[in-house]
Parts: sequence; C-alpha cells; structure tokens
Amino acid sequence: MESSKSTLAFKLLASLVVCQIAGFIGAVFTTPSISTWYATLEKPALNPPNYLFGPVWTFLFIAMGVALFLIWARAKNDKEKKLAIILFFIQLFFNIMWSIVFFGLHSPLLAIFVIIILLVLIIATTIKFFRLSEAAGILMIPYILWVGFATILNIAIYFLNR
Repeated sequence: MESSKSTLAFKLLASLVVCQIAGFIGAVFTTPSISTWYATLEKPALNPPNYLFGPVWTFLFIAMGVALFLIWARAKNDKEKKLAIILFFIQLFFNIMWSIVFFGLHSPLLAIFVIIILLVLIIATTIKFFRLSEAAGILMIPYILWVGFATILNIAIYFLNR
C-alpha cells in the first residue's frame, strides 16, 4: 500500500512540475517583453492588467497538472490514456510556442495561428480527458476559457497594431 501511495505522490508531483516548467519556459520569453515591446502595443479595452496574467497562469498550470495526474494515475483504458497524454503534451508544446512566437519573436500575426492550433488541441485534450475522468475534464475548462479569451486578445492586438 505504501508503494502505491508513493507512486501516486510521484505522479502528482511530476504532473505539477511538468506543467510549471512549461509555464517557466513561457515566462522566460514573456517577461523581458512585458515592459518593453508589449508595453508599446495598442491593446483592446478588454485587455486585463499585466499583474493578473501571472496568477491566472499559475492557477491554470496547477489545474492542468492535477488533470494530467488524474489521467496518468487513475484512467484504466491504456490506449485512450496514452492518446490523452500525448495530446496533453502536444498542446503543452504549443502553449510554450505561443509565448515564444508572440513575446519572443514579437509576431502577433504568427501567434494567431499558433494559438488557434493550441485552442483546438486543448479542446481535443479536454474531450479525451472527460472520457477518462470527469474531474480531469472539468479541470481543463478554465484553461479553454482563458485561451479562448487570449485568442480574442491576440487577434485584437494584431489588428490594432498592423
């Protein structure tokens, strides 16, 4: 029984750490541009203040980590579980890529394409997660909503600054 608890603890910790690492990588490309390039951009009225992004993303990466843990540790269908986890990591890659493209390359136009792919991948991942664990699917919903909102912001920023 102890081995099982320690295995679950490892899977939870690993799931949380992987997601936080993705957030950290994104922040490496984002943070230097906030007070420089991003500050010079025209933004839509619905753009949140900069101080909200860090706490929101921290929460989202924690929720994503717990969702990943629920699939990795609890789901029974191995084939479906593998596909769900693969989708999760593909969307996580596109999450990082969006930060690199938008903030690192200063390309809101290219970032639109990346974030649309990201949003589709998050939706696909969430559907897979729901099939394996309702709780995991529910934990992904705030992420879908935030990235949907970020997609609108990205598009608006592009059009306001072309």
